[in-house]
Amino acid sequence: MRQPLIAAGALLTGIGFLVAGCGSAPSAASSSVHKPQVLIFYSAQGYDASEAAAFQKATGIKVELSDMSTGPLLAKVAAEQSNPKWDVIWFDGNGPMSSMAQAGQLLTGYSPANMSHYNALGKSLLPKNHAYFPTGVTAAGAIAYNTHLVSKSQAPKTWTDLLSPEFRGAVGMNNPAVSGPTFPLIAGIFQQFGVRGGEKFFTDLHNNGLKIYDTNGVTLQALLDGTIKAALFQDSAELNAKLAHDPVSVVYPPSGVTMLPSDIAINAKAPDMQAAKEFVNFVLGQQGQKTMQDIGAAGSDSLFQPVTNEVKPLVSRQGVKWNVVSPTWAGSHESAWVTWFEDNVVR
Repeated sequence: MRQPLIAAGALLTGIGFLVAGCGSAPSAASSSVHKPQVLIFYSAQGYDASEAAAFQKATGIKVELSDMSTGPLLAKVAAEQSNPKWDVIWFDGNGPMSSMAQAGQLLTGYSPANMSHYNALGKSLLPKNHAYFPTGVTAAGAIAYNTHLVSKSQAPKTWTDLLSPEFRGAVGMNNPAVSGPTFPLIAGIFQQFGVRGGEKFFTDLHNNGLKIYDTNGVTLQALLDGTIKAALFQDSAELNAKLAHDPVSVVYPPSGVTMLPSDIAINAKAPDMQAAKEFVNFVLGQQGQKTMQDIGAAGSDSLFQPVTNEVKPLVSRQGVKWNVVSPTWAGSHESAWVTWFEDNVVR
């Protein structure tokens, strides 16, 4: 979903604050009396390690974190479906969350105390069955361009401007099979243009020399080194580059950008249900929300639009038109549309 902070699939057992084996292992006698709480945490968020550390420090509950991009993360969950090992999962995109809820994989009906901190945006994104909980919002994709290569007068203003000869072979985006925000971007374009119109748009981009990369970080690097002039990817990564004074400008097309919630959910068969509930409540509280905004530790993922009253946004998105895509609609088409994209655009 973004350039992973840790190698895909890495279990953070080598970091002092974040290991299942922190401290002494309990003896057989003591373990028969009291089983220590351990949270198994699957995530594709830049702030997940910081959040795990803050939670462990605040509660004493040990955390084992598996951090990777969204595509591999969901593949891991699918592979473990008959014997799920995770307690909590956290990634961008409510379409896959909706599909997991419909499949009975997620706990429903839980109302964490800190849910009362939701602002109007957070309340609007919370499903009625509480199968997952929004933790922040970004745009699934905006247009970023290299200001050293594209003048302001030549800058794209709409999605279809990227089809001009000026951008032949010079536009990039992420692969939806790997990058979490990219399928919501595609679904949003399909909603705006109609499915057939959306397919034509991406086919035309392909025919105009579209380049495909795995994650935000790789796409951004291609933009900065001049391999491409413009790109479509998650706006938090684009805004972070701009804040770093890289030669990047960000364009939000007037037709709107797809709202991308980050969502956290609890396994319906969580090995440690109590620890899972405590963690979700912690994330929605003041300390959890402030930890998400530690940009020094978490990078661009910290530049989210808040869904609670606990924090203020770190960047302004004033004037942006947000398009909301139904997670049920998007989730029900995800497999087919990602396959179509792989067959007709990536290849």
